Amino acid sequence: MREPTYLELVCPAGTPAALRAAVDAGADTVYCGFRDCTNARNYPGLNFDLKEMREGIDYAHRFGRRVLVAVNTFPRAGDVVFWQRAVDNAADCGADAVIMADIGVLDYATRRHPNMRRHLSVQAAASNPLSIDFYREQFGISRVVLPRVLSVDEVAAVIARMKVEAEVFAFGSLGTMVEGRCYLSSYITGRSPSSDGVCGPAEYVSYREEGDQMVSCLGKVMMNRYDKHENAAYPTPCKCRLVTNGQASYLFEEPVGLNAVSILPQLKAAGVTALKIEGRQRSRAYVGQVVGAFRQVLDALARGEPQPEAANDLYRLAEGGKETLSAFKKGWR
Repeated sequence: MREPTYLELVCPAGTPAALRAAVDAGADTVYCGFRDCTNARNYPGLNFDLKEMREGIDYAHRFGRRVLVAVNTFPRAGDVVFWQRAVDNAADCGADAVIMADIGVLDYATRRHPNMRRHLSVQAAASNPLSIDFYREQFGISRVVLPRVLSVDEVAAVIARMKVEAEVFAFGSLGTMVEGRCYLSSYITGRSPSSDGVCGPAEYVSYREEGDQMVSCLGKVMMNRYDKHENAAYPTPCKCRLVTNGQASYLFEEPVGLNAVSILPQLKAAGVTALKIEGRQRSRAYVGQVVGAFRQVLDALARGEPQPEAANDLYRLAEGGKETLSAFKKGWR
């Protein structure tokens, strides 16, 4: 496998075409999931069947790249067959690691496939050295994906006290600030992001025009109302606009995209091993553009050169046309 020259670039693939696009654009590693409830992006038209997964892994390996399979949702009590099968299938397809969050799934993978690398998903919300060390001691995890709640200084402090690799999100959509603990969508639609792998199921999403405005709904619940000049985000409960004290505002999360390209040297200095790009629901064109831009930036950093022009165009791809460093540059408590 090709070793990254600066930071490992971990890129999304919601389809076989997106996987090939990520590899062709310079991803070191691609992450994806099976076409069922075992991964946290269980949407129609996305993900991989067994044949596609095997072919995708073979394609990535041909170019010296890695593939990680996300089995990162939480089984309901007494219903673990899909998750155990997904772990077995990932191993059979030659995955370089499986990304998991549930303790039972981690235990199964540890006992059944002890030689397969195990990564701790951001869905586990492990954000301190003690919790991360628990997963290392009990399940032998090699890497943790840190939740998007930590400043750069806090990332460095956590990494200094743990004995596994650290992966952080560097670009893409933001979610609720406590990863893997969201139940809002399930109250509205009956389908859980944590167990069914889908937030804001597409079959519940609708839009309608009211005068000069666009109204978005999830089921029978209005999520937002947009003027013509506003970009309409996908209607998820954490990014809805709520009226409190007569004022409509984003109380949970504003539709804005994370872009950490300006602080990559600080993240490397903090001890980060890998950068994760969010976007398994995005097109192969999006994947190719973002991965290509990050590849140029990372290669320039490895050579000690100035940031290339490609980095300046990333904001055009940010959700809502706006970008943020989010908790990396924490201005709140």
